[in-house]
Amino acid sequence: MELLLLVLFLVGLAVASAVGLTADSHDSADWKPTDQGRRWQSRTC
Repeated sequence: MELLLLVLFLVGLAVASAVGLTADSHDSADWKPTDQGRRWQSRTC
Protein backbone atom coordinates (compact mmCIF):
# COMPACT_ATOMS: atom_id res chain seq x y z
CA MET A 1 0.00 0.00 0.00
CA GLU A 2 2.83 2.42 0.85
CA LEU A 3 4.51 1.65 -2.46
CA LEU A 4 1.30 2.50 -4.30
CA LEU A 5 1.07 5.85 -2.50
CA LEU A 6 4.68 6.63 -3.36
CA VAL A 7 4.12 5.78 -7.01
CA LEU A 8 0.95 7.91 -7.12
CA PHE A 9 2.83 10.82 -5.54
CA LEU A 10 5.64 10.57 -8.09
CA VAL A 11 3.16 10.30 -10.96
CA GLY A 12 1.35 13.37 -9.61
CA LEU A 13 4.62 15.32 -9.55
CA ALA A 14 5.43 14.22 -13.09
CA VAL A 15 2.00 15.28 -14.34
CA ALA A 16 2.22 18.65 -12.58
CA SER A 17 5.65 19.20 -14.11
CA ALA A 18 4.45 18.26 -17.59
CA VAL A 19 1.48 20.63 -17.34
CA GLY A 20 3.71 23.45 -16.12
CA LEU A 21 2.40 23.79 -12.58
CA THR A 22 5.85 23.55 -11.06
CA ALA A 23 8.38 26.37 -11.06
CA ASP A 24 12.00 26.67 -10.07
CA SER A 25 13.01 30.09 -8.79
CA HIS A 26 16.66 29.07 -8.51
CA ASP A 27 19.22 28.14 -11.12
CA SER A 28 22.69 26.64 -11.25
CA ALA A 29 24.43 24.75 -8.48
CA ASP A 30 24.74 27.71 -6.13
CA TRP A 31 20.96 28.14 -5.86
CA LYS A 32 20.97 31.91 -6.24
CA PRO A 33 17.52 33.23 -7.13
CA THR A 34 16.86 34.93 -10.46
CA ASP A 35 14.42 37.60 -11.52
CA GLN A 36 13.05 36.53 -14.91
CA GLY A 37 16.37 34.95 -15.82
CA ARG A 38 18.57 37.75 -14.50
CA ARG A 39 20.86 36.95 -11.61
CA TRP A 40 19.92 38.64 -8.35
CA GLN A 41 22.87 40.58 -6.97
CA SER A 42 23.14 41.29 -3.27
CA ARG A 43 24.70 44.58 -2.31
CA THR A 44 27.12 44.49 0.61
CA CYS A 45 27.65 48.28 0.79
